[in-house]
Amino acid sequence: MGKKIVTFGEMLLRFTTPGNLRLQQVRSFDANFGGSEVNVAISIASYGGNAVLVTALPDNPLGSVCLMKLREHGVGTEDVMMMKGERLGTYIVEKAADLRPATVIYDRKDSAFSRLKPGMIDWDKVFEGAGIFHWSGIDASLTQGLADVCAEAISAAERLGVKVSCDINYRKNLWQYGRSAEEVLVPLMQRSEIIFGSSGEYEKALGLKAPAFTVKNVGERIDAGEYEDYCARAAGLLPRCSHLFMCMRNAITSDHHCLEGVLYSGGSLKVSRTYEVNNVVDSMGVGDAFVGAMLYAVQNYADDQNMLDFAMAGSALKNTIVGDYNMVSVSEVEALIKGASAEMRR
Repeated sequence: MGKKIVTFGEMLLRFTTPGNLRLQQVRSFDANFGGSEVNVAISIASYGGNAVLVTALPDNPLGSVCLMKLREHGVGTEDVMMMKGERLGTYIVEKAADLRPATVIYDRKDSAFSRLKPGMIDWDKVFEGAGIFHWSGIDASLTQGLADVCAEAISAAERLGVKVSCDINYRKNLWQYGRSAEEVLVPLMQRSEIIFGSSGEYEKALGLKAPAFTVKNVGERIDAGEYEDYCARAAGLLPRCSHLFMCMRNAITSDHHCLEGVLYSGGSLKVSRTYEVNNVVDSMGVGDAFVGAMLYAVQNYADDQNMLDFAMAGSALKNTIVGDYNMVSVSEVEALIKGASAEMRR
């Protein structure tokens, strides 16, 4: 187990419409816990990595269940704050069906996590024994206080020699406190060494028109030269960036997706194979699965192509798992990379 990977973010209670019902049809919801940075931490831990979550939870039975879930999946909780009189953020997912996309409704206002401010977290203590700190644009989108906490954490990481990882994670509906995503995120991204995002998220944050990902089957390939040029221009705006990742998804229908990823580092581009998923079980958390697998791979693989291959295979497997978490092992990911079939294993 390598140095610990510290993730910072909110744990949420997810309510999902059962079957293919619309919100106005439901009488009950399926419930589970999730949250982008939580999903990343659980993914790392599932591979045997040392993952720790920094967050705030309400000091009530729901908060206690969250702690139990994190520990159940092997995530360190020593830096979780329990706050009295606060609530747990929630979100509702109306599942996609064929041509109808999924809909997400957030209810995160006044959650325990949203009340965090600079000075409340001892980052020097948090970063003892840490190799990577991971934050995301969702953190910075919720309140000015949380954006300031991200900056505070990055400053501590810089001072202590901890690598900073960022997932742009742009969510239009979360930016409600009067500042734009571009205004807040770009200065923080410019202080990060490992950066993740979709082509649309890089375009939104940096203002660079991204190539369209239109691959519809495993026989099609992206124009690697076009993506290399784009990534070079994006990295040129991010002076500390050593590894720039882009995970692309073309949702042809709700259960037929094509996935591909690229890694730009040291002036050259690596491209993954295309994964065509013809029976998507749950697409929530697929990007988080990519990030979690990649952060694990950064610590355990020396070769950039091997890192990318591991992350994309892990991300593809998440499409087969209900809920937010990518509960797969290193051996399962490596088997998929080697071309394992879906035949029963006995």
